[in-house]
Amino acid sequence: MDDRKKLLLIGATTGYQTHAFADAAERLGFDLVLATDRCHVLDDPWGDRALALRFEDPALAARAIAASLKVDGIVAVGEQPAYIAALAAEKLGISYNSPASVLACRNKFLARERFRAAKMLVPDFQRVTLGQGPLAAAERASYPCVLKPLGLSASRGVIRADNPAEFIAAFRRIEALLNTPDILRLNQEHNQFIQVEDFIAGREFALEGILTDGRLRVLAIFDKPDPLDGPYFEETIYVTPSRENAETQCGIIRATESAIRALGLTHGPIHAEMRVNRRGVWMLEVAARPIGGLCARVLPGLEELILSHAAGEDVTAFPMPEVAAAAVMMIPIPREGVYIAATGVEEARAVSGIEEVIITAKQGQKLIPLPEGNSYLGFIFARGESPEVVERALRDSHRHLEFELATSLPVV
Repeated sequence: MDDRKKLLLIGATTGYQTHAFADAAERLGFDLVLATDRCHVLDDPWGDRALALRFEDPALAARAIAASLKVDGIVAVGEQPAYIAALAAEKLGISYNSPASVLACRNKFLARERFRAAKMLVPDFQRVTLGQGPLAAAERASYPCVLKPLGLSASRGVIRADNPAEFIAAFRRIEALLNTPDILRLNQEHNQFIQVEDFIAGREFALEGILTDGRLRVLAIFDKPDPLDGPYFEETIYVTPSRENAETQCGIIRATESAIRALGLTHGPIHAEMRVNRRGVWMLEVAARPIGGLCARVLPGLEELILSHAAGEDVTAFPMPEVAAAAVMMIPIPREGVYIAATGVEEARAVSGIEEVIITAKQGQKLIPLPEGNSYLGFIFARGESPEVVERALRDSHRHLEFELATSLPVV
């Protein structure tokens, strides 16, 4: 009798993490089935066909999962997959976050309302419909402020404005982004709104953790050493362990726990983002998913932990490898263009402390930087004896890299 646990991984076609989870499942002796938004399986690392889902219709996708599969647990990679996973888990009777809690995570307005109700530090905020236009809202706003779509992640569409003219320009730019085909096809009501909130000064951090019955196990706190003051908010470097003092780190953990309770999250991985200043910790968001893309490599064993947790195993004492310091750089896209080639990669890899340089851009791929874009040129990973050493290694490595981009011509 086969008593191997069977798990479902829901992820986007273009996600970086599916192979990492597949390898981890094989090491653990789990059977892993992929459900994705692609129409045809082009790459089948599990030796079995993936379940094709319509991500733009989460209820339909959840019904398809419940009708097709019997699994012991569900893991989701990405915002939309997390909501589909919550709906499917509810139908299958599997431990997971409630659909309402995942919806609150995905909607910046709902999250802010819940944080405010929980008496957390929250900036003044308002929600403006695209149909209202920017003029009246620009007059009401306090400056500096930040405009952001309600449902996009990784700082996509987030723009700072310091005056009414910048506000109107930012609004129009986000409006155009929300009317692009890849966003329109999701048919999400919250993409008819733009959130406007006061700019929060301070240093930015991230926390990676996992929830069991609402209890948080902290896996890492990341410093983001680059200033993120706008006008765009492209994240580049994550460093762990944090160099902040114990009081600040405890404050980050307490604020994350408060945010988790406010959102109603109970089960599975979480990735939280926050800012810290003299007034305390300001929660930006908590996502009901693990850290995105290849960045998970900075935490060895993360996929094994998440899969074991989804399978119902006790991960209270699940070992995570001890590392003195680790860091990742998400290589920013310098300008819009068509990717041709990268040079200096071997020199970048040869820098002391560098573990790997991975260029994920493909020849001929059109690259769009933030705030409209949602990808990077690649990733640089470093390990060393201290946070300072690994941060310096990343910056030294990045200086060796040069990227050839051809000018992309507009479609007429």
